[in-house]
Amino acid sequence: MAAGLKRDPIVILRMDGEDLLEFVDGPSYEPEMVSLFSEIDNPTESLREHIIKALKRLAVDRGVPPTSDSWVFNNIVDPALVSQAGPAWDKPVTQETFLEEFKKVALSVVNCLKEKPVIVAHSENTFDGSGVKRLLSNKFELDKTLNSALENLPKDRNGKLSKDYLRVALDVVSPSAGLPPVGAIEEMDKVISEACKMVNADDTKTVKEDEFKKVLTEILGSIMLQLGGNPISVNSNSVVHEPLGSSSSLLQPSSETA
Repeated sequence: MAAGLKRDPIVILRMDGEDLLEFVDGPSYEPEMVSLFSEIDNPTESLREHIIKALKRLAVDRGVPPTSDSWVFNNIVDPALVSQAGPAWDKPVTQETFLEEFKKVALSVVNCLKEKPVIVAHSENTFDGSGVKRLLSNKFELDKTLNSALENLPKDRNGKLSKDYLRVALDVVSPSAGLPPVGAIEEMDKVISEACKMVNADDTKTVKEDEFKKVLTEILGSIMLQLGGNPISVNSNSVVHEPLGSSSSLLQPSSETA
């Protein structure tokens, strides 16, 4: 995830194929993969591309390390794909073919992970508006934060500020409100845009400092209400590229909890 997000506790996952094997052999495999196939199915793409997409979608919560990591792709995913490629891969991709061939590749991934376990640093964060609520309920802290946000913004000769700078000010306030930086999370940016629309934040008018603070506070209030009704959760997974030494014995197989 983008730098600047609030640091939540990081969980270290040792991915050795056990979680993926449990999923593939379990009762949820077929219904989940049927649903996934309906989302990714594209008649212009090969079976290989379908399988790569599916592995990426399953991610750590099903025992698949981040496939976007070049080491993981080159040492785990690609060998599994090569080992299972066959005549069926040149035929049109049907649901039945996908389910059958994906399982073969997944089991091959399991074997690769047994030989070369992958260590993944996993963190989760939920934005539910509670940080905004804490800030808005503390007048002293709110005033201090707003003043800090405004002190470096340009003012005209009458001491007024353009509403164009509301988003800039919001970005300064965000850490104190438990929010990510503007532009870091697409879903959050939509919430911010909606909040800005409600107060006509983009009308480019100039306003006095007190009015600017009032509008900024209203934006924060709108964000709080939106997140309170529909929290946004994000997670981050990074492969730890270090040799498995004696310390690895402390790491136990684990699966991500959504």
